Amino acid sequence: MTDLSAYMAESICGIMKHAYTNVLSNPREARFVARMQRAFRRSERRRNEILKDDGLDVPPFLIASIATACNLQCKGCYARKNGIAADPDAPQKATLKPNQWRTIFDEAAALGVNFCLLAGGEPLTRRDILDQAAAVKDIIFPIFTNGTMIGAQFVDFFKHHLNLVPVISLEGDASATDNRRGQGVYQRALLSMQLLANENLFFGTSITVTTENMHAVTDHAYLRQLHDLGCRLVFYVEYVPFDETTAHLAFGYEHVAEMEHIVEQRREQFADDIIFLSFPGDEKALDGCLAAGRGFFHIGPDGAAEPCPFSPYSDSNVAILGLRQALQSPLFRRIRNARALGWEHTGGCTLYEHRDEVESMLKT
Repeated sequence: MTDLSAYMAESICGIMKHAYTNVLSNPREARFVARMQRAFRRSERRRNEILKDDGLDVPPFLIASIATACNLQCKGCYARKNGIAADPDAPQKATLKPNQWRTIFDEAAALGVNFCLLAGGEPLTRRDILDQAAAVKDIIFPIFTNGTMIGAQFVDFFKHHLNLVPVISLEGDASATDNRRGQGVYQRALLSMQLLANENLFFGTSITVTTENMHAVTDHAYLRQLHDLGCRLVFYVEYVPFDETTAHLAFGYEHVAEMEHIVEQRREQFADDIIFLSFPGDEKALDGCLAAGRGFFHIGPDGAAEPCPFSPYSDSNVAILGLRQALQSPLFRRIRNARALGWEHTGGCTLYEHRDEVESMLKT
């Protein structure tokens, strides 16, 4: 088993090291990365102090679904399935106000959180919340966006707030992306990448990996194409089935092993060009699932503290209790102390596969 604290610290240092290599020709980004490296060292010391003094293990990552509206209707969208996302003109789920999100982001920075992934819905529909995130300079906010709303105004916004990193979602090539996301979405995403690259901005792409597209989206030529478009981060997310009709798209044991092998190869081949991250990654090496505050947790649009985006169960609200109290929620403690941390990882999300047990913990 890999030591979790050491693994997370090394991962963060590795991300920043690669980022620094990728922006040496851009003085503005190089200065930003150097500053963030110093901030991350302070954050690590702060997490260690809290663990020593209070016995509270603060994760370096958070995931926050800040938006409920979305302008696309992607096939198999889990956010729509669990009620987070809806059409812009449809009734929206309750959401926190921008000042409430700012309080959460400020507390996260004070506790030593390094990254807060912003999702939705389409997070670019909430510029008011993005403004609040931009002001919290010690956290990097990867923004998982479909890319269709990025224009000159957003490019200028990202140019002035380098701690906001757009991560544009693709499914592979034009055919695969448009088949899931809608006609013309692929070309619109490429245009957004071009606009970001023209300003030498650091950006990435998020790719949902299935049994059908795994080889296509990890192909060396495909990744070289992304690199040539200016992409410097590839975030692979294993598909979680939203119903039984799509279960065949989720990874099995053999797919997980093969994917890990391929990603390691690509990391070596693109060592100084692209950062590769994967979710959930190799849980066995880390003695199980990282959700429920062990490595990260998810904050819903209404502030609900949930184990992960694919496990929408909550017994506490961050807006009411704060992050420190939410990390000590009875549900999170039960998940961390139970067999959830040793459950075998088939594919996608471990807690989703064992959702009946998690729901039982919540009722208890």
